[in-house]
Amino acid sequence: MKDDHDPAASGAPTEESASEARASDGQAEGEHPSAPATLEEALERLEQMQTALQERDDGLVEARDGLLRERAELENFKKRMARERAEALRYASEPLLRDLLPVIDNLERALNAAPPPGSDAENPMRDGIAMVARQFEEILGRFGVQRIEAAGRPFDPNDHEALAHIETTLAEAGHVLEEHLPGYRLHDRLLRAAQVAVAKAPTNEGN
Repeated sequence: MKDDHDPAASGAPTEESASEARASDGQAEGEHPSAPATLEEALERLEQMQTALQERDDGLVEARDGLLRERAELENFKKRMARERAEALRYASEPLLRDLLPVIDNLERALNAAPPPGSDAENPMRDGIAMVARQFEEILGRFGVQRIEAAGRPFDPNDHEALAHIETTLAEAGHVLEEHLPGYRLHDRLLRAAQVAVAKAPTNEGN
């Protein structure tokens, strides 16, 4: 005869199944750390949490610093490219202007070879050359070309090229005595150095 009070037979939870259910719930709850049993365990766990937070903060600071560095490098790159582009545009005409300098030299030689003003009643050739020379000077000035002052100035190796050193008392030693070929500067860049003769003190023949 079947016992009506048999738990297994009636389908009611047995003590064994209840234990298994509690064990299963304990495993599911095991995903979260259990409360520390002692003060030492609580302090240790707190220290671990502080270490983890500090490592996270350090990582965030490092990432932020890296982002700031990359942004600064990008800004510097943009500024450098802008400067290089502006400089390229500023000096884009340099080769052409340098090639025009011999033309101006020849115009000045022609003016120096022509009779001076007032020697003849009219000198249309000289007047025409002078007009062309003035136009060249105006065009060069619009492009930022400036003539380098040399005669009577102290010799500057950055602007002057010494072709000779002449003993003289007519000029102070180390100063430009004569200018053989004028120099020019494009903005702040040397286009051509002035070719000059530099004065030097006469040697004392008595010594």
